[in-house]
Amino acid sequence: MPFFLLMTVITPVFFSGANPFTDFPWQFAAFGVALPLAALGALLFPLLRTLESTAARSLCGLPPEVAAELAEEPADSWAARRRTALWFVAHLTAGGIVSGMTLAAPPAAVMLILLPVADPLRHEELGWPALADGVLGPLSGLALLALVAGTSWAAGRLLARWAPALLGPTPADRLAAAERRAADLASRNRLARELHDSVGHALSAVTLQAGAARRVLDLDPEFVRQALTAIEETTRGAVAELDTVLGLLRADGDGRSTAPAPTLDGLDGLLDRTRAAGLQITADLDDGCGRLPPLVSREAYRIVQEGLSNALRHAGAVPVRLRITTGADELTIMMENPMGEAVQDAGGIVAGDAAVDARKDPAAGMSRPGGGRGLRGIAERARLLGGEARAAGRDGVWRLTVRLPLEASR
Repeated sequence: MPFFLLMTVITPVFFSGANPFTDFPWQFAAFGVALPLAALGALLFPLLRTLESTAARSLCGLPPEVAAELAEEPADSWAARRRTALWFVAHLTAGGIVSGMTLAAPPAAVMLILLPVADPLRHEELGWPALADGVLGPLSGLALLALVAGTSWAAGRLLARWAPALLGPTPADRLAAAERRAADLASRNRLARELHDSVGHALSAVTLQAGAARRVLDLDPEFVRQALTAIEETTRGAVAELDTVLGLLRADGDGRSTAPAPTLDGLDGLLDRTRAAGLQITADLDDGCGRLPPLVSREAYRIVQEGLSNALRHAGAVPVRLRITTGADELTIMMENPMGEAVQDAGGIVAGDAAVDARKDPAAGMSRPGGGRGLRGIAERARLLGGEARAAGRDGVWRLTVRLPLEASR
């Protein structure tokens, strides 16, 4: 209405003799010229999309799943503003037509219905004397009312159909939402890997140490004392690493944690704690491990930690051979240990650019109920750095090989 009233005032300035207040054709002309002006307003005011989405949800009778697709935020991009402008023009066009018919048609319909029985309505100036006899006048009045109702219904259905396309998210909005979901999922997966590798490793070690201490509680008090000391040190380290993982939840937008994550510089402590749990570890480490890029060093530490945890959980107190070598382009982690009986027939897993599959998922053969996430976590860590991870059991020996490129992390 504001746009229409503005044009009814402006039109006579440009067209002499035009009177939109009394001349029906000029009223249509003013209404038509007001629509582009309304579209310009929709382009200039981003909040209009929020207002129109709210109106569409309330007035168009949209199903809940369709109403949920309408955008709630302002139209920031020009593509979204153009869609909002098209909707606004459609909304005003339908609204103007229905409003005009609602104002004019009901009085005319009442007069037509009463025409056969009301003599004053048969005046010649009305132009309706031919409708005065019979039922033609009432039928015309009812048809006019039906036309108003049908027009209103059709306009509502059309607007309800167009609302998701014009008021919903644009392709750019959907892409941005998908990127936000992907980033959120990646963050959640990262937290899950960190919790699984750090806390899971500590709990596995503590479980084995406590079980061994319980079995020899009355026979070897000195061993029990050493096991309790190892449990204390392991849990203290687990609490520190848990603080690191929780720091990721408190991280700012730059993605950095409030506490430093462990790297290969702390590998000796990890090996000592794991040896205290019963593993017999032989480690062969290159001198270049201390000069690795921080990202590669952190991920390599977690991979070694999870490999040792797998040996503890699924093979027990067995000899483990660990070798870490650094080349010009990549870091290689190799870990071997005898397999437990539960995993003698396990297949292999390959991660990176190759397919992830084998005769049997080793995580399924090795896992407790609810377990089997360790190898997947190793594969994810390698893949995120552009490397690959291979794990397979053959001839009673479980072998884990991980290659991490150094260049991509710099």
